[in-house]
Amino acid sequence: MNRIALRMLMGDRSKYLGLIFGVSFATTLMTQQVSIFMGIIARTGNAVLDVRDAEIWVMDRAVRYVDEALPLPDMDLQRVRGVSGVAWATRLFKDGAQVRLSNGGIRSVFLTGVDDAALVGAPQRMVMGSVEDLRKPDAVIVDTSGYEWMWPGEPMRLGRTFQINDRRAVLVGVCRSGAPFFSVPQLYARYSVASRFVPRGRNQMTYILAAPRPGEDAPAVARRIAERTGRQALTRQAFFWKTIGYFLTSTGIPVNFGVTIALGFIVGAAVTGQTLYLFTIENLKQFGALKAMGVKNRRILGMVLLQAMLVGALGYGLGVGLTALFFIVTGGMTQFAGLHMTWVAFAGTGVAVLSIVVLTSFISVQKVLKLEPAVVFRG
Repeated sequence: MNRIALRMLMGDRSKYLGLIFGVSFATTLMTQQVSIFMGIIARTGNAVLDVRDAEIWVMDRAVRYVDEALPLPDMDLQRVRGVSGVAWATRLFKDGAQVRLSNGGIRSVFLTGVDDAALVGAPQRMVMGSVEDLRKPDAVIVDTSGYEWMWPGEPMRLGRTFQINDRRAVLVGVCRSGAPFFSVPQLYARYSVASRFVPRGRNQMTYILAAPRPGEDAPAVARRIAERTGRQALTRQAFFWKTIGYFLTSTGIPVNFGVTIALGFIVGAAVTGQTLYLFTIENLKQFGALKAMGVKNRRILGMVLLQAMLVGALGYGLGVGLTALFFIVTGGMTQFAGLHMTWVAFAGTGVAVLSIVVLTSFISVQKVLKLEPAVVFRG
């Protein structure tokens, strides 16, 4: 019976290919959009994950995400250092700035000022230069995508000079960092240098980075810091997820991607369901002949499910392959940095495709199950 079901399916080549196309289109759309959505959301917290040498972030209680940096008084640094369980604490500076290039071009950048002594918070994946070069006068490091944005089409070269808010800066390194959510260059400098580049009010420090003593529980130390200082203290992972939570609940990103993903599911279900239904209707006489020969409804349902599962497997495999090819082709593009097909998208789309083929199978087979065997002898 399984062989008969497959021959019935493949006998009508146009509808067979149409079914595969419908499933593959839905798979490609859903897998691609879910992967891009997850990649973009993860970008919002990359600035937190890039700081690998600090486990605890201390900030103003009003901060909702990492780029919403509010100034803290310098005395807070000493208060954090005095909390039980804290091994060390350093200050961090984050703020936006304007860059004027040697050719007169203007770029908006995001500037991070790291601790002068230990360089905590500095980039660790260097492409050119060394983190230690930040100790030179007016030295800055830029990320690779930022370099391409500031000097498009030009080869990487250190020693370039430009101005940050009308103050001289010297490029001493190029680093690789997690793709940022906002498409602006990420610049790194020592805290003292960054505070000169972006003069502010009395309070310059925006974050305090800290680490627990060996054997201390980081969340417990963070809670003690919050109790003693009245500031918000979060572990690196907690701050990462807090940032993601802000963008999920306070922006239109989930809704926009959700609509696209839902459309992919609906289109896939509609195309597959309609084609499978027409295929079943056109083969009513064949199914009637089988029922006249004593084939039970359960067996016929299994035949339709087999046809649908084969179409679903082929369409799913083709759609996932096209999605993987898309990310392979775009992997070297700066604007797609950090975006890739995730296992969540892979598995979630598989469940969605399975739901589509099973649902459409049950809908299309209803007419067959109600069919009288005598129909085969009419006309």
